[in-house]
Amino acid sequence: MAMSQRSRGRLPPDANRILFVRYHFSHVSSRNLPFKISAEETYDLFGKYGAIRQIRVGTDKETRGTAFVVYEDIYDAKNACDHLSGFNVLGRYLIVLYFNPNKMSKKMSAEKKKEELEALKQKFGLGTVGNVAQ
Repeated sequence: MAMSQRSRGRLPPDANRILFVRYHFSHVSSRNLPFKISAEETYDLFGKYGAIRQIRVGTDKETRGTAFVVYEDIYDAKNACDHLSGFNVLGRYLIVLYFNPNKMSKKMSAEKKKEELEALKQKFGLGTVGNVAQ
């Protein structure tokens, strides 16, 4: 017998079918999913909670240690998020969040602005030793 959508529980306001996954050491705050984990292993782990439409595991320098998991059903995504947040995989702990494109773009914008500021500081010699304008 299938559960009705209402009997599955209330969803958080930011819930959606896309999960952003980040792995990190418990004692170091880093964004490092075990680099040797494959999309298949990620599928095995997250597939226990429902049908998956797509998995994207980060492969380049900026995205290594992260993955996106897209579920067919929002309630399956919620179940995975609830059960896998804090789960230990290969000595690293999972951080599982609902993907929020607005937060991601704001974060990327802030990081880009910071990089541009650092480039300008270097270009004009600001913030260097012996310079008053640190």
